[in-house]
Amino acid sequence: MFEYQNLSRDEARDVMLNIADGRYNDSQLSAFMTVFLMRSITTDELTGFRDAILERRLPLDFGDMKAIDIVGTGGDGKNTFNISTASCFVVAGTGRKVVKHGNYGASSISGASNVLEQHGVKFSRDTDLLAKSLEESGVAYLHAPFFSPALKSVAPVRKSLAVRTFFNMLGPLVNPVMPRYQLLGVYNLKLLRLYNYIAQNEGINCTIVHSLDGYDEISLTSPFVVASADGEQLFTPEQLSWKRASQDQLSGGETVEEASTIFDNILSDSATRAQKDCVVANSAFAILTLDPSLSLPEARRQAEDSISSGHALAAFKRFCEINS
Repeated sequence: MFEYQNLSRDEARDVMLNIADGRYNDSQLSAFMTVFLMRSITTDELTGFRDAILERRLPLDFGDMKAIDIVGTGGDGKNTFNISTASCFVVAGTGRKVVKHGNYGASSISGASNVLEQHGVKFSRDTDLLAKSLEESGVAYLHAPFFSPALKSVAPVRKSLAVRTFFNMLGPLVNPVMPRYQLLGVYNLKLLRLYNYIAQNEGINCTIVHSLDGYDEISLTSPFVVASADGEQLFTPEQLSWKRASQDQLSGGETVEEASTIFDNILSDSATRAQKDCVVANSAFAILTLDPSLSLPEARRQAEDSISSGHALAAFKRFCEINS
């Protein structure tokens, strides 16, 4: 398992099944993760790991409801506030549905689970409760360790390593509901193309975004790439009438409490322009993924209205009521 040759898809699947079954100790897991810090992961390996996690997942079925997952890989080292999580509630505020798959931060201070827990949210694997949350607030939140044994078993090792591992790459690919729509943020172009290839093979309506200065979302701090089944496009913030942001304007702070305050400010429409614009940009491209007939200016208007009207905040408050 610890040699440097590439694994086939089946071999990768077998290794991940063993991880899910707890057959390796922490030292072995740490060594295995470190291999992928020294070399790139292959398509077969990433797909095989995904196969195993989905095979062992606790499956959920919300019927034919049209829903999207908005998620970044994390591991970009930028320590931003919870941009994708805030975007989920902005999209929900437009009347659309979001099935968010998330976890505690492994290489950042505040992951999605951290900021939601800070607001009193209690994670659940109760299908009826999650379905109610999706129907009434527009968002169902799936705390990854509850649904994927492999992700739970490696959590302590990931936290102790405190660096990006291939599990960052896997998180967005293993939502147990397997939603057919996704907005995925990645930290480099190679991973963007790898995800795009997998999405096309798996029939996922996926928009993948990457900011060229390394963010795993549309940060508006640099030009950014948007990839989908229609190909790749390169945009600048100015080209789309957004003001360019600086990296310090997107900081999530030094504590979960600080990140949570920024999150609250976004939804209550009291955030800085840079913070709000960043969330609106990601929300707009998520809306376009669900409704490609819209123009980007119209998707942007809907995202902005979701915040200014209070609908995004109302969706979050209802979400907290149901899930607390």
